[in-house]
Amino acid sequence: MHEHSGHPRRWQILGVMVFSLLAVVLDNTILNVAIKTIADPVHGLGATQGELEWAMNSYTLAFAGLLFTFGVIGDRYGRKRTLMIGMLVFGLSSLASAYAQTPGQLIGARAIMGIGGAAIMPATLAIISNVFPLRERGKAIGIWASGVGIAITIGPVTGGLLLEHFWWGSVFLINVPIVALALALNAALVPESRDPNPSRLDPGGVLLSIAGLVSLVYGLVRITDLGTVADATVIVPSLIGLAILAGFVWYEYRIDHPAFDVRHFRSPMFTTALTTVGLVFFAATGMMFFISFYWQIVRGYSPLETGVLVLPFAAAQLIFAPQSTRITQRFGPKAVGTTAMVVISGCLAAYALVDEATPVWILLVLAFFQGAAMANIMPPATTAIMNALPREKAGVGSSMNNVFRQVGGTFGIAVLGAILSAVYRGEMEGKAGALPEPLREAVVESISGAAGVAGRLGPAAARVMEVANDAFLTGMHWAALGAAAIGLLGALITARWMPGKAAAAAEVPGERKKEAAVL
Repeated sequence: MHEHSGHPRRWQILGVMVFSLLAVVLDNTILNVAIKTIADPVHGLGATQGELEWAMNSYTLAFAGLLFTFGVIGDRYGRKRTLMIGMLVFGLSSLASAYAQTPGQLIGARAIMGIGGAAIMPATLAIISNVFPLRERGKAIGIWASGVGIAITIGPVTGGLLLEHFWWGSVFLINVPIVALALALNAALVPESRDPNPSRLDPGGVLLSIAGLVSLVYGLVRITDLGTVADATVIVPSLIGLAILAGFVWYEYRIDHPAFDVRHFRSPMFTTALTTVGLVFFAATGMMFFISFYWQIVRGYSPLETGVLVLPFAAAQLIFAPQSTRITQRFGPKAVGTTAMVVISGCLAAYALVDEATPVWILLVLAFFQGAAMANIMPPATTAIMNALPREKAGVGSSMNNVFRQVGGTFGIAVLGAILSAVYRGEMEGKAGALPEPLREAVVESISGAAGVAGRLGPAAARVMEVANDAFLTGMHWAALGAAAIGLLGALITARWMPGKAAAAAEVPGERKKEAAVL
């Protein structure tokens, strides 16, 4: 098979890769719906707030910390093999999560799920890059990205449906049949691929990447736990993580067999695309996470209704992501990327005007436009990242893309959450003084705590929730403006450093040269 021709079953393989990702992406959103039920001592595990946080954080730490490592492993030992082992680990740990008897068991099973997810995520994109020729790769990645976007938004819908009819463990058990079918499809259709000329192992670089990413992400999730940046358990791990990652870059630059050749950062398209991916997920993921609290607590919708309300975002992904390559080819990555970032920033800024009485249709339109803008920037950015590296290093390229997505999203939830939490607490401090101390502490802590207290207050509940909703909306407005500012920063970076139409065409990777030679 010539480099330019692609695999004869590449479109079927693309479908298998999108389906293989379904369980992982669903799991990232579906747990948010089940948290309240898992905390219930009768119908759930009676998990405390801290235990619930670690049920999410254990997954995040394992997933983010090992993404790069599994990209390297896939390139060296086989991407299909890595993917299938990851699917098996993910499926078995999902089963363990579903039948966990204690919060500690759930936390441990979730950490193992993160390991499985870290093996799956980069392998799917690496396999796509290997079976598609360069001329079709952008379209394939657009379809892959639209599948990711749809899975993100149907997660809450699926979780709401399951919790209405089954017990809390069903949100994890649903992964098992998906994994089983994905394993069968991978075994039947997907070819093995690996780096045909792997360099010597780089255990030092791999260990540095794991230590740096785990330390940095731990510091970021502590922001979410504490609601503040000004704490030693946030600052120290974050600085250590950044220092280790700086050491990783220094080390990789100086050895002759790096796990990742940091000289790729000299490419304006590669570096700008990675930065854009991180900033998009910082800005958008944080607001998508907090808007669910707005729908469920401020507006009083059920988890299932909340999931349905984000479907316009999914519809926009489905419509626009597969077309993004054609649009980028026509107008150039600089124009498309800058416009998309400005639209994303405008949609996020609009949330600063949202209140309890905002018509639902306005929020649905905002979600649609935000989804359309993300659909027009994420696939081209991902394609630029993958095209910047040789095909034999596709696993490393995919893992870098996913690391920036994961760290950007985690950072967004942490920082925007800290802004929202600080404003909420400041607003509530002087307004909950009449409540007894334990109740007052819960009301001031979060709007979820206020909703829990209000359920026990009888006639006074309405007044408590009115004040809490106002405080939450004020915090959400400031968080939205922060997210919009990050979006504008992304627009400026894209406008300044993303290559234009002619420059992008001239930035020809080695593989395109090889294909041209074959043709």
